[in-house]
Amino acid sequence: MKVINVKNRFVPHWLNYKQEEVEQLVINKYQKGLTKSEIGTVLRDQYGIPSIKELTKKNVSKILKAREINEQLPEELVALYKKAVKLHRHLEKQRKDKHSIRSLVVLENRIKRLIKYYKQKKVLPKNYEYSLEAARLVVKL
Repeated sequence: MKVINVKNRFVPHWLNYKQEEVEQLVINKYQKGLTKSEIGTVLRDQYGIPSIKELTKKNVSKILKAREINEQLPEELVALYKKAVKLHRHLEKQRKDKHSIRSLVVLENRIKRLIKYYKQKKVLPKNYEYSLEAARLVVKL
């Protein structure tokens, strides 16, 4: 088995895709509405590309950033927003669910810590604040 070694990364010899083709696939999938993690999964499962980073020497975020395609909110923050909206909708129906009330408090604190982190990294603007209404708009459920 012939393998190309690139800084302890291995590109399988059977891979028929070139770097430019993979980058174009990433951009096309992102424009269709897939998240970065979904793009990696689709390229692995449907196209047989084991690792985008090994082939292109860039991860999905850097590929999108190089093409000046920026996401409005980080993927993990959107996922937490979805959980919060779903949990809040559950609590509207089940007001006495003490475990879910506690889970919502813990989840909202995690969201606020993540927002604080992204403000420090200058991914989010300094005046960005969490609110349930904003989360519902982002999630659109």
